[in-house]
Amino acid sequence: MYKRILVPVDLDDLSIMDKVFDLIRVSFSQDQASNIRLINVQPIVPVSILGYLPPSFDEDMDHQVQTNFDRLLSERNLSDHKVTKIIRRGSVSDEILAESKDWSADIIIIGSHRPSMTTYLLGSNAASIVRHAKCSVLVIR
Repeated sequence: MYKRILVPVDLDDLSIMDKVFDLIRVSFSQDQASNIRLINVQPIVPVSILGYLPPSFDEDMDHQVQTNFDRLLSERNLSDHKVTKIIRRGSVSDEILAESKDWSADIIIIGSHRPSMTTYLLGSNAASIVRHAKCSVLVIR
């Protein structure tokens, strides 16, 4: 049913990812034709800070994210699935929406944190993705 599954990964809070990957393993990846794409969005470093960072900062961050992706997949027994990984830079919701369009995702499966007062006032990444996505979105609490 879903051939292209986009999974945003927040490497700072992997607790929700257990539920996300359990769902993928049980419900979505039974079909061997399904492709899973993990996406992590890194913030753009302001120009005023660049002078204080080593020249290889972006490459070091990308390497760390790739290492965390690999560990995440092996710990959750998803190493044998068709998984691709991508790192984008910018606003989390904007980059996830852009990747879902660029990759022609059928569904986005995203974990969501418990709402807080700031979330109600400012909105969350998951809420923004649900509002603006051109494909189905499944939010896991």
